[in-house]
Amino acid sequence: AAAPELHRSVANLAQRSGLPMPRIFIIPDATPNAFATGRSPHHAVIAVTEGLLRIMQEDELAGVLAHELAHVRNRDTLIMAVAATMAATITFIADMARWALIFGHDREENNNPIGDLLLLMLAPLAAMLIQLAVSRSREFAADASAAKLTGRPLSLANGLLQLERANQVQPLHHATPATAHLFIVNPFGAGGLIMRMFSTHPSIQQRVERLRQMATLPV
Repeated sequence: AAAPELHRSVANLAQRSGLPMPRIFIIPDATPNAFATGRSPHHAVIAVTEGLLRIMQEDELAGVLAHELAHVRNRDTLIMAVAATMAATITFIADMARWALIFGHDREENNNPIGDLLLLMLAPLAAMLIQLAVSRSREFAADASAAKLTGRPLSLANGLLQLERANQVQPLHHATPATAHLFIVNPFGAGGLIMRMFSTHPSIQQRVERLRQMATLPV
Protein backbone atom coordinates (compact mmCIF):
# COMPACT_ATOMS: atom_id res chain seq x y z
CA ALA A 1 0.00 0.00 0.00
CA ALA A 2 2.91 2.38 0.71
CA ALA A 3 4.46 1.94 -2.75
CA PRO A 4 2.08 0.09 -5.08
CA GLU A 5 4.05 0.81 -8.27
CA LEU A 6 7.26 -0.50 -6.70
CA HIS A 7 5.46 -3.60 -5.45
CA ARG A 8 3.91 -4.19 -8.87
CA SER A 9 7.24 -3.84 -10.67
CA VAL A 10 9.06 -6.22 -8.31
CA ALA A 11 6.23 -8.77 -8.53
CA ASN A 12 6.27 -8.66 -12.33
CA LEU A 13 10.03 -9.06 -12.57
CA ALA A 14 10.10 -11.81 -9.94
CA GLN A 15 7.44 -13.75 -11.84
CA ARG A 16 9.35 -13.41 -15.12
CA SER A 17 12.53 -14.56 -13.34
CA GLY A 18 10.79 -17.56 -11.82
CA LEU A 19 11.53 -16.27 -8.31
CA PRO A 20 9.29 -16.08 -5.25
CA MET A 21 8.19 -12.59 -4.30
CA PRO A 22 10.88 -11.02 -2.08
CA ARG A 23 10.14 -8.74 0.84
CA ILE A 24 10.46 -5.06 -0.05
CA PHE A 25 11.84 -2.30 2.16
CA ILE A 26 12.17 1.44 1.62
CA ILE A 27 15.19 3.20 3.14
CA PRO A 28 14.41 6.75 4.32
CA ASP A 29 17.33 8.38 2.52
CA ALA A 30 17.30 11.00 -0.24
CA THR A 31 20.36 9.50 -2.00
CA PRO A 32 19.25 7.01 -4.69
CA ASN A 33 20.53 3.47 -4.22
CA ALA A 34 19.31 -0.11 -3.74
CA PHE A 35 20.46 -3.50 -2.54
CA ALA A 36 19.33 -7.12 -2.23
CA THR A 37 20.19 -9.67 0.40
CA GLY A 38 18.97 -12.96 1.82
CA ARG A 39 20.44 -16.43 2.20
CA SER A 40 18.20 -17.88 -0.55
CA PRO A 41 15.51 -16.79 -3.05
CA HIS A 42 12.87 -17.83 -0.51
CA HIS A 43 14.36 -15.48 2.11
CA ALA A 44 15.23 -12.55 -0.15
CA VAL A 45 14.94 -8.86 0.62
CA ILE A 46 15.10 -5.94 -1.80
CA ALA A 47 15.58 -2.47 -0.36
CA VAL A 48 15.45 0.83 -2.23
CA THR A 49 15.89 4.38 -1.00
CA GLU A 50 13.28 7.08 -1.21
CA GLY A 51 15.68 8.98 -3.44
CA LEU A 52 15.72 6.13 -5.96
CA LEU A 53 11.95 6.15 -6.25
CA ARG A 54 12.01 9.91 -6.65
CA ILE A 55 14.41 10.21 -9.60
CA MET A 56 14.06 6.97 -11.57
CA GLN A 57 11.92 6.68 -14.67
CA GLU A 58 9.80 3.53 -14.84
CA ASP A 59 12.14 1.68 -17.22
CA GLU A 60 15.23 2.73 -15.23
CA LEU A 61 13.65 1.55 -11.99
CA ALA A 62 12.81 -1.79 -13.63
CA GLY A 63 16.46 -2.14 -14.65
CA VAL A 64 17.67 -1.47 -11.10
CA LEU A 65 15.16 -3.90 -9.61
CA ALA A 66 16.05 -6.55 -12.20
CA HIS A 67 19.71 -6.14 -11.22
CA GLU A 68 18.88 -6.78 -7.57
CA LEU A 69 16.71 -9.78 -8.44
CA ALA A 70 19.62 -11.14 -10.46
CA HIS A 71 21.72 -11.09 -7.29
CA VAL A 72 18.96 -13.09 -5.59
CA ARG A 73 18.67 -15.58 -8.44
CA ASN A 74 22.45 -16.00 -8.70
CA ARG A 75 22.70 -16.47 -4.91
CA ASP A 76 25.36 -13.77 -4.77
CA THR A 77 24.86 -13.16 -1.05
CA LEU A 78 25.92 -16.76 -0.40
CA ILE A 79 28.82 -16.52 -2.87
CA MET A 80 30.13 -13.34 -1.25
CA ALA A 81 29.75 -14.86 2.21
CA VAL A 82 31.89 -17.81 1.13
CA ALA A 83 34.47 -15.47 -0.45
CA ALA A 84 34.61 -13.35 2.70
CA THR A 85 35.00 -16.45 4.87
CA MET A 86 37.84 -17.75 2.71
CA ALA A 87 39.59 -14.36 2.84
CA ALA A 88 39.20 -14.22 6.61
CA THR A 89 40.56 -17.76 6.97
CA ILE A 90 43.62 -17.00 4.83
CA THR A 91 44.24 -13.84 6.83
CA PHE A 92 43.96 -15.75 10.12
CA ILE A 93 46.31 -18.52 8.99
CA ALA A 94 48.84 -16.00 7.66
CA ASP A 95 48.68 -14.07 10.92
CA MET A 96 49.29 -17.21 12.98
CA ALA A 97 52.15 -18.29 10.72
CA ARG A 98 53.73 -14.84 10.89
CA TRP A 99 53.84 -14.91 14.70
CA ALA A 100 55.13 -18.48 14.63
CA LEU A 101 57.89 -17.37 12.28
CA ILE A 102 58.84 -14.43 14.49
CA PHE A 103 58.82 -16.31 17.80
CA GLY A 104 59.50 -19.87 16.56
CA HIS A 105 62.50 -21.81 17.86
CA ASP A 106 63.77 -22.75 14.40
CA ARG A 107 64.08 -19.27 12.92
CA GLU A 108 67.91 -19.59 12.83
CA GLU A 109 67.55 -22.58 10.52
CA ASN A 110 65.35 -20.63 8.13
CA ASN A 111 67.26 -19.72 4.97
CA ASN A 112 65.18 -16.66 4.12
CA PRO A 113 63.08 -15.43 7.07
CA ILE A 114 62.57 -11.97 5.55
CA GLY A 115 61.16 -13.49 2.35
CA ASP A 116 58.87 -15.79 4.32
CA LEU A 117 57.66 -12.91 6.48
CA LEU A 118 56.99 -10.77 3.41
CA LEU A 119 55.04 -13.62 1.81
CA LEU A 120 52.93 -14.05 4.92
CA MET A 121 52.21 -10.33 5.02
CA LEU A 122 51.12 -10.29 1.38
CA ALA A 123 48.82 -13.32 1.72
CA PRO A 124 45.97 -11.36 3.43
CA LEU A 125 46.26 -8.65 0.76
CA ALA A 126 45.98 -11.26 -1.99
CA ALA A 127 42.95 -12.79 -0.27
CA MET A 128 41.26 -9.40 -0.07
CA LEU A 129 41.97 -8.66 -3.74
CA ILE A 130 40.44 -12.00 -4.73
CA GLN A 131 37.36 -11.19 -2.65
CA LEU A 132 37.04 -7.81 -4.37
CA ALA A 133 37.46 -9.40 -7.79
CA VAL A 134 34.64 -11.85 -7.03
CA SER A 135 32.42 -8.98 -5.91
CA ARG A 136 33.09 -7.00 -9.10
CA SER A 137 32.43 -10.03 -11.31
CA ARG A 138 29.05 -10.56 -9.61
CA GLU A 139 28.09 -6.95 -10.40
CA PHE A 140 28.86 -7.46 -14.08
CA ALA A 141 26.87 -10.70 -14.08
CA ALA A 142 23.87 -9.04 -12.40
CA ASP A 143 23.94 -6.20 -14.95
CA ALA A 144 23.90 -8.68 -17.82
CA SER A 145 21.08 -10.73 -16.27
CA ALA A 146 19.02 -7.58 -15.66
CA ALA A 147 19.50 -6.38 -19.23
CA LYS A 148 18.33 -9.75 -20.57
CA LEU A 149 15.34 -9.85 -18.25
CA THR A 150 14.04 -6.37 -19.11
CA GLY A 151 15.27 -6.32 -22.70
CA ARG A 152 16.44 -2.74 -22.10
CA PRO A 153 20.15 -2.59 -21.30
CA LEU A 154 20.28 1.15 -22.00
CA SER A 155 17.66 1.83 -19.33
CA LEU A 156 19.87 0.21 -16.71
CA ALA A 157 22.89 2.09 -18.12
CA ASN A 158 21.07 5.40 -17.77
CA GLY A 159 20.00 4.49 -14.25
CA LEU A 160 23.57 3.65 -13.25
CA LEU A 161 24.83 6.99 -14.53
CA GLN A 162 22.20 8.82 -12.48
CA LEU A 163 23.08 6.79 -9.40
CA GLU A 164 26.79 7.50 -9.77
CA ARG A 165 26.26 11.26 -10.07
CA ALA A 166 23.94 11.36 -7.07
CA ASN A 167 26.20 9.29 -4.80
CA GLN A 168 29.22 11.43 -5.65
CA VAL A 169 27.35 14.58 -4.68
CA GLN A 170 25.76 13.13 -1.53
CA PRO A 171 26.97 9.75 -0.17
CA LEU A 172 24.36 7.47 1.34
CA HIS A 173 23.91 8.16 5.06
CA HIS A 174 22.78 4.63 5.89
CA ALA A 175 25.78 2.87 4.31
CA THR A 176 28.91 1.65 6.11
CA PRO A 177 32.13 0.10 4.74
CA ALA A 178 30.82 -3.30 5.88
CA THR A 179 27.61 -2.96 3.82
CA ALA A 180 28.89 -0.96 0.83
CA HIS A 181 29.33 -4.07 -1.34
CA LEU A 182 25.59 -4.79 -1.14
CA PHE A 183 24.49 -1.66 -2.99
CA ILE A 184 24.06 -1.43 -6.76
CA VAL A 185 26.61 1.42 -6.89
CA ASN A 186 29.31 2.37 -4.39
CA PRO A 187 27.45 4.51 -1.81
CA PHE A 188 30.60 6.52 -1.07
CA GLY A 189 31.26 7.65 -4.64
CA ALA A 190 34.04 6.58 -6.98
CA GLY A 191 36.95 8.16 -5.06
CA GLY A 192 40.55 8.28 -6.23
CA LEU A 193 42.70 5.67 -7.96
CA ILE A 194 43.63 3.77 -4.79
CA MET A 195 40.02 3.73 -3.60
CA ARG A 196 38.87 2.40 -6.98
CA MET A 197 41.51 -0.35 -6.88
CA PHE A 198 40.12 -1.59 -3.58
CA SER A 199 36.46 -1.03 -4.47
CA THR A 200 33.86 -3.78 -4.30
CA HIS A 201 32.27 -2.35 -7.46
CA PRO A 202 33.62 -2.09 -11.01
CA SER A 203 33.62 1.41 -12.44
CA ILE A 204 30.31 2.72 -13.73
CA GLN A 205 32.02 3.50 -17.04
CA GLN A 206 32.91 -0.18 -17.50
CA ARG A 207 29.43 -1.31 -16.58
CA VAL A 208 27.73 1.21 -18.86
CA GLU A 209 30.04 0.30 -21.76
CA ARG A 210 29.15 -3.39 -21.42
CA LEU A 211 25.45 -2.58 -21.32
CA ARG A 212 25.77 -0.39 -24.41
CA GLN A 213 27.52 -3.23 -26.19
CA MET A 214 24.64 -5.55 -25.24
CA ALA A 215 22.19 -3.05 -26.76
CA THR A 216 23.91 -3.39 -30.16
CA LEU A 217 23.66 -7.18 -30.23
CA PRO A 218 20.84 -8.80 -32.23
CA VAL A 219 17.95 -10.08 -30.14
